[in-house]
Amino acid sequence: MMRAPFLIALVLLAAAPVCAAEEPSGCDKFKWPIERERAALTAPDRLRLASGGELAALPPTGMTLALRVPGEAQLPSPPERAPREGTFAGFASLGSVPKAGLYTVSLSAGGWVDLVQDGHFLKPKGFSGATDCDGIRKTMKYEISASPLVLQISGTKEDSISIAILPSE
Repeated sequence: MMRAPFLIALVLLAAAPVCAAEEPSGCDKFKWPIERERAALTAPDRLRLASGGELAALPPTGMTLALRVPGEAQLPSPPERAPREGTFAGFASLGSVPKAGLYTVSLSAGGWVDLVQDGHFLKPKGFSGATDCDGIRKTMKYEISASPLVLQISGTKEDSISIAILPSE
């Protein structure tokens, strides 16, 4: 008789992490407004860049980065999270950031972002993500200085991704 409550408790505890891991669904579930970032990620005039490409400055709108399998991506720094088998990776070097400050880095699909500046990985100040929002999947806030920056993307399921790096409002 004592076993039934114990077994029920075990089943409930085992299911709890699955429920907690689910991300919110819908564009209204992001932690901050995403309209500007979403527009940049879906703009028809997005810059197209191959992995390993260099830009003299941060683009004012979104860009689409072509990715490769991780073994061919030649990321300048090993990603902080190892990419899973069957995913894609890539990077872009950005010559300068207009001014130091808080920036949002937004992705059209799921993936791991590493920003490397002055030889150090930058840590996000905030993160928000939601499924089922056309054009945007996740957005992060980073404190970026006015110096060259390397953007690394890994762990994506597709061989290209749209990215926007915009001053935070």
